[in-house]
Amino acid sequence: MTRLSRRHAAAALVALPFCWTGARAQPAAPRPATPAQTEGPFYPVQLPADADADLLRNGARSYGRGQPASVDGTVTDLEGRPLRGAQVEIWQCDHAGHYHHPGDGGRADPDFQGFGRVAVGSDGRYRFRTIRPVAYAGRTPHIHVKVRLGARELLTTQLYVEGDPHNERDSLWRRLGEARSLVTVPFTRGSEGLQASFPIVVAA
Repeated sequence: MTRLSRRHAAAALVALPFCWTGARAQPAAPRPATPAQTEGPFYPVQLPADADADLLRNGARSYGRGQPASVDGTVTDLEGRPLRGAQVEIWQCDHAGHYHHPGDGGRADPDFQGFGRVAVGSDGRYRFRTIRPVAYAGRTPHIHVKVRLGARELLTTQLYVEGDPHNERDSLWRRLGEARSLVTVPFTRGSEGLQASFPIVVAA
């Protein structure tokens, strides 16, 4: 090897560490946590016998009212890692604004399951089949959401409909301030009805 080629080789070796250092990926910024909200008075006193992810079928009954909708998303920690082993629960009123709860006078449609629970997949994903939530006295349309990990309750919050005219009159929605964008999502028309995607981020 000539003296000139040796110099080129040495220069290349010296430069390599600088190339590698510059190529290192920067750590991702922590994701904002989904804000917590009140559980409200209508969490089921007794969970229904049918408590799966399809709220439009309650046992052998089929629910044909309201606007069918699917709600899906992921459950991750602040670093974006799927929260394996977590369970997501939702509960909401029927098309007429009634809950399956003694405090609501037992007026809920018996065909509507009203409550569902699902375990997230290894990728953190979950999915429910339900209806677009409706407004009732004093409240804008919303779906209650709870995340559990084993015996731990990690988060209770509420999911809102983007662009609904009742939002601005709802004190709980307004109280969220800028954080309401994290729990307010569009319900868009899809091949199977309305669809909404709600990513949930928890400090596990």
